Amino acid sequence: MSKTVDAATQAAPALERGQRRRIRAAGFLASLIMLALLTLLKGNERLGNVTFDAYQRLHPRDLAAMKVKAVDIDAASLHAIGSWPWSRYDLARLTELLVKKGHVAAIGFDMVFPEEDRQAPARFAERYATDLPPATLAQLRALPSMDKSFADVIGASPVVLARAGVTARESDFIEPIYKDAAQLPVEASFTAPLPPTVEHWPQALSSIPAIEEVGHGYGLVNGEPDPDGIVRHVPAVGLVNGAANAGFALELARVGQGLDALTPIVARDALHGVRLGTRTIPVRTDGRFLLHFGRWPAGGASSAADVFRRGYDLSSLAGKIVIVGLTSGGSTDVVTTPLSARDFGPHIQAQAVDAILRGGWLERPAWALVAEDAAGLLLALVVILWFPRLDGIAAYAVPVALALIVLAVSAAAFLLLALLLDPLRPLLIAGAAAAATFVGLLAETMATQRRLREALHTQQLAAARTAGEMEAAREIQLGMLQPRENLARIAPGVDVDALLEPARRVGGDFYDAFALDDGRVAFLVGDVSGKGVDAALFMALSKALAESAIRQAAGDLARTIALLVADLGRHNAADMFVTMLIGVLDVTSGALALFSAGHENPFLLRADGRIEELVIEGGPPIGTADDFPYDVEHKTLAPGEGLVVITDGIVDAQAVDGRSFDRAGVELVLTRLGDGWLARGAVDALRSAVRAFEDGADPYDDLTILALRRTPA
Repeated sequence: MSKTVDAATQAAPALERGQRRRIRAAGFLASLIMLALLTLLKGNERLGNVTFDAYQRLHPRDLAAMKVKAVDIDAASLHAIGSWPWSRYDLARLTELLVKKGHVAAIGFDMVFPEEDRQAPARFAERYATDLPPATLAQLRALPSMDKSFADVIGASPVVLARAGVTARESDFIEPIYKDAAQLPVEASFTAPLPPTVEHWPQALSSIPAIEEVGHGYGLVNGEPDPDGIVRHVPAVGLVNGAANAGFALELARVGQGLDALTPIVARDALHGVRLGTRTIPVRTDGRFLLHFGRWPAGGASSAADVFRRGYDLSSLAGKIVIVGLTSGGSTDVVTTPLSARDFGPHIQAQAVDAILRGGWLERPAWALVAEDAAGLLLALVVILWFPRLDGIAAYAVPVALALIVLAVSAAAFLLLALLLDPLRPLLIAGAAAAATFVGLLAETMATQRRLREALHTQQLAAARTAGEMEAAREIQLGMLQPRENLARIAPGVDVDALLEPARRVGGDFYDAFALDDGRVAFLVGDVSGKGVDAALFMALSKALAESAIRQAAGDLARTIALLVADLGRHNAADMFVTMLIGVLDVTSGALALFSAGHENPFLLRADGRIEELVIEGGPPIGTADDFPYDVEHKTLAPGEGLVVITDGIVDAQAVDGRSFDRAGVELVLTRLGDGWLARGAVDALRSAVRAFEDGADPYDDLTILALRRTPA
């Protein structure tokens, strides 16, 4: 897979503009689709909770300095006092002990008392009316109501009572469900009405009127979990049949501090916070606030059984707010939090009160979702614009670095500002763009590679056809030259040999040698400017015209020059030129006529093995100056003497280190031939020396050698 990715990213810079545009369009469309899916499926809250719960587990709130204590009606309490529900007499005693001996700031009963005391004396008398003596029944009926005793204690103590917003079908208790909001006492003073966005219930389950009417405060205990069953929010305020009510924790904090007013913070008909004294608690529009949970500390709760126990030190409760609630094994008030799969409702309320007192809530700002979407689209834009330009490790490092930055910003917001910013939403949006961009990049790269393979295949076929044609052209060109075995039999008294090796499949060099009718031998060597097919075609033309001019002029070189210059001028539309050396040797007398048009000077080999450069004035290459007056030079070859004619492909041959073979190299090779040399030996020796000098390097130019020797008598 990584090789595929590397191939894709490395090929990206070669993509065309249209391909880049398609890749970026796919990435941007994928980011928009992901954004739409997250919005339509409302997946942001669930996704964010995964991260936010992890943050809370990694950095729970410190509860060591809690200003709230819990008094648990636990298994030990039920064993000591009796099964639940307890007599209101016992609850009154518990309240008096907490207030008079514990000196608590406030007490919150995290439970509702929706029916009369089941252990009331009057109820007992009615139940056993036929079994007890009349005097006993009269005494029982004369005893005061335990509900009234409990109410008297509550009325004299800073007690907050719980109530729960319900619909009629949610409870079996009919009488205490108030339909008229005016019947529900509210001690908190709301300085402004709550907006309709706040969570509301048509009715409330509350305590019996005798108890309900004497409380110092009343708080809603509705703490429904999120859809995944985890409690993350605590109600701060709510509406019951249109009447504003404080949440249980907020009401306890108000009563515990001796405050009256609660100030709703409303903007654009939506609730954003509630102010209590100098502290403003940020809330969702439904009136709930996010709690930063902590690990329940050792000593954070006392058993009710201990409170009842004579001599138990209650000084640790002084000045604190106390929540009384059920935490026994059979309690129904068991919830799941981000930190614990099993926690008790009273302990959650205690954390909520402490958070209000000391600050310990979390905030999901109203602008968070917009910021996350903007960050996601911005990251997507960065990925879309830059990913196709990256290759190697940068293709992986840049997206990873961006993801780490998003995570770091989210973590810093949680740790430093208690803000909840979801990193997964922007990463999913950018990730969708990255995935689509990568897939598009891979697809376009593969398409490009496929087109390149097809083009390469087409080129290979064309090259194969061209190679075949060039090979045929090579064979035709070399076939125009005299075979070496034919050269040796041109005429008696002369030894001739020649060799041509094109630097490419076809070249611009040529040679020829043939006998004239009067016992003379004509020879020529030429070198056409340029390489390849054009040079080969002009070479064929030049060779044919040169032979024709020599024969037409019957070996008269002056006339030959005139004819050749005129003929090539008429057929040289491409303005090419050719260097050429033409000679005519009288085999009997040794008379030698030479003509050079810009060609390399030949080498004269004496009979005794000495080497001389035969300097010929000549003129410029044919095709460069049509009216130049070329001269013919005359020499004489003695028996055993001869010429070696070459093209510049010999002297310009290069070694791998850049050195040229040059004319000194030619003279050195020819010197080693000694006397009695033969034309074929001279050609082969020179050819071998040049190739050894090149040492496998590609030939610089065509290699052409012609050797002619007048044989001794």
